Amino acid sequence: MTVAQQSLISPTANPELEKALRDRVDRRSTIAGGLGELEPLAVRLGLVQNSLTPRFRDPVLALFAADHGIVVDGVGAPWGRPTKDLVQMSLHAQLPVSVFSRLQGLHLTVVDCGVADNLPPHARLLARKVAHGTRNARTAHAMSLEQAHAGVRVGMEIADNLPGNVLACAALGQGSAECAALVLARLSDQTVRDFVVSGPTMRQDDLVHLLDVLHGVLARHRDAREPMDVLAAFGGHEIAVMVGAMLVAASKRSLIIVDGIAACAALKLASLICAPVTDYAVFCRSHVHRGLDEALALFRASALLELGMDSADGTGAALAWPMIRAAAALLTDLHEVAEARVALRPDLGTQLPALGA
Repeated sequence: MTVAQQSLISPTANPELEKALRDRVDRRSTIAGGLGELEPLAVRLGLVQNSLTPRFRDPVLALFAADHGIVVDGVGAPWGRPTKDLVQMSLHAQLPVSVFSRLQGLHLTVVDCGVADNLPPHARLLARKVAHGTRNARTAHAMSLEQAHAGVRVGMEIADNLPGNVLACAALGQGSAECAALVLARLSDQTVRDFVVSGPTMRQDDLVHLLDVLHGVLARHRDAREPMDVLAAFGGHEIAVMVGAMLVAASKRSLIIVDGIAACAALKLASLICAPVTDYAVFCRSHVHRGLDEALALFRASALLELGMDSADGTGAALAWPMIRAAAALLTDLHEVAEARVALRPDLGTQLPALGA
């Protein structure tokens, strides 16, 4: 991203507008009671769009799919299905995220950023393959620096061509969560164990093997510190594409819905390229694993909904979308209540207050 393009991402901070938004929300609360977390979310949405009446159009939920060479070491195979099968399932309404997206009016798009197999054409599939998967980061750089930059450019092109002003980002693919854990561990100088997506059903020997592989990757690439170097060292192509998509989405003042640890890794990388990108992000979660807690903590954020799921990334975004729409409706669709005017007449008694839109 050039300096000129970076300058297009404006911070959302606007004290005057924020006060006006809070006053608008408070007036609703005075009449109808408080609405908890919807109220600060409504203010946030107004700041994102720089408007007292934020409105959304043509929302897209993009699943960025890719394969990762690290899986050859026996890690990162959720539900035992190859990435190509997960892509086909999402395209043919065989995953909950597909059904929920349709129900909530989200346009589901799968982006082939680097699936190892060739995928048949589909109306909701964007073929933007940077390469057929990454290399094994334990033995080499996951991708070349040129491929990392190419992935970012792909994401920028995708976001630039989106007609709407909402982009939900989630990853799909074996090894994606593990590569994201490596990226976040290096960028935050925390132990990779903090970011490992592991649940209570994970066997201890599987966890030991996973950490052994990840520590070996970190040791091999101990000199990778700059954002693009970290991206190239650890992969994957879906993270690179999400970085570019997030940067351009923010430059268009679009709302970015971040779902999952890979999307968090992409946002962290994007924020090191242009810090204000995080102003445009809200966070969702599709599973309760501890690694995602640590990823969210890097942004001092929490998920919009906590449903105790253990599902594919993107599911949480689809379910949180009605909440986001409801928050915006507090500012756009809820009519103001005019000041009550009470008149006393001996012949009519007390008149009802006059209500106005």
